[in-house]
Amino acid sequence: MNRAGKTLLVLALVAVVGMAFRVSWNALRDVATAVGADETGATLYPFVVDGLMALALVATLVLTDRADKKFALRVLAAYTAASLVLNFVHGLVPELHGASIDWTRLADWDAVNWLLVLLATSLPVGSIYFGSDLVAKVLHHRPIESANAEESTQVDTERSISDLAVPAPESVPDLVERAAIGQPEQVDSAPDAEPIDRVAVRVVAAEQPTKRRATGRVPDVARSTRPRRTADELLAEARQLTESWPVDQLTAEGIRKALRTSPDKARTLRETLRAERAAEPVAVA
Repeated sequence: MNRAGKTLLVLALVAVVGMAFRVSWNALRDVATAVGADETGATLYPFVVDGLMALALVATLVLTDRADKKFALRVLAAYTAASLVLNFVHGLVPELHGASIDWTRLADWDAVNWLLVLLATSLPVGSIYFGSDLVAKVLHHRPIESANAEESTQVDTERSISDLAVPAPESVPDLVERAAIGQPEQVDSAPDAEPIDRVAVRVVAAEQPTKRRATGRVPDVARSTRPRRTADELLAEARQLTESWPVDQLTAEGIRKALRTSPDKARTLRETLRAERAAEPVAVA
């Protein structure tokens, strides 16, 4: 339907609702006069009942929360039923149709009359309570789009930096080149440790996902229980172990296995021991 058709439909609906309100206004005004309302109160009484019906209808269309929408529908149904009952009573009681209406009974049976009077007099008080509640719900209502936008913004701000920005993985050649530039410092190794193919290890490590380096103090459990030896301690221990060795057996591999140290330190000890052997005076028989 185009815009002109929608506008015409809305105007027709407003006209029908206005005429229906005029018919209901006559009956509700007479009922209000019959239960003791003055002329001004009887004139405003229909706006209290039928006006709250219109307010509840608007709140039903605006509210999106299921509980709030159900509450507005219940208010609309209750006041629609009350207006229907009072209009029905107005049609059944001839005394309400007179030219000058004064206080009168709404039913011949006392119990029914009391119930009708209670209904007619409680509707204005209910309009104050339910109308205020509906207006408060509408004013505090947030559309679904804005609520979802605020929730997503709050989630983004509460996420950690690692969740917001994940660096792209580096290529294998870059990781291999970085591993070749920065070699870790070698420490004392086991005596029978076999040499490791460094290129293969680097390629495998590059294919694995990058992990964050551990920061902070290393736990005592993870540390090696063997004390680290100084250069003087290694030299003294090497002299003691190789004292009976011939010069041709002073090899870096033999010293490394005997002292359980790194190849670089074993080569340094070999050169030192050979220099000391060469500097010693030859014993004359």
